Amino acid sequence: MKNKLFAVGDVHGQITMFKEILEYWNPDKEQLVLVGDLGDRGENPKACFELAKELVEKYDAICLRGNHEEMLLNFMNKPQYAAPNYKMNGGMVTIQSFLDMEEGEYDVVELAASLQAKAPWLKPFIESLPFIYEWENYVFVHAGVDLTLSDWRDSTERDYVWIREGFYDQPNHTNKTFVFGHTVTAMLNTEKKNTDIWIAGDRKIGIDGGAVYGGAMHGVVFDKNGIVDHYTVDNKGYAFSEHLRK
Repeated sequence: MKNKLFAVGDVHGQITMFKEILEYWNPDKEQLVLVGDLGDRGENPKACFELAKELVEKYDAICLRGNHEEMLLNFMNKPQYAAPNYKMNGGMVTIQSFLDMEEGEYDVVELAASLQAKAPWLKPFIESLPFIYEWENYVFVHAGVDLTLSDWRDSTERDYVWIREGFYDQPNHTNKTFVFGHTVTAMLNTEKKNTDIWIAGDRKIGIDGGAVYGGAMHGVVFDKNGIVDHYTVDNKGYAFSEHLRK
């Protein structure tokens, strides 16, 4: 086990920012953890998935499953039921990036079939992604855990990828520090335009800087005692789908 860890916040298709934040990562000394939401919106979701897969296979990176990976998996499994929700959450940007197609109306069943034919690795890759990763006294998770439970380990898989209230607004009486994405830090910080990482006194750390919304992508280095370094890549006008909302 490496004695340091480099955690990256939500990517959401921002391949240029993703590559830039990884320049700060030391593969020889730091375990890489991606907290999920690789695609949907952004400039090139396909490239983000491909890079994450390469990092997992080549460097044993940990890529967690986020709610957007979950929605994409649901779309591939049951497109006729999952398509409306996936489209509402920016999923068409991901599908278009894989299929190199123009915007328009398409049969969702055919789209799901075409996606799996064009990228047969995508579904098994998403299915392989863990929901949580424990390292030292940290728990890395996309959305959070249910802190209203007597034991956070009784949280559901849906909690891990979707929870907001019930996690960040609850006291953390565990002996773990939870590092998470999903909820943009501007929603958590006192100043609502502040996209810096959010650090709660009861050992909760939010690292989704809202990169795809004109915010920032964060890379945070931990050792067993806490945060060692913190790197930020600001959105410098990289393409993103401004009309879509998380």
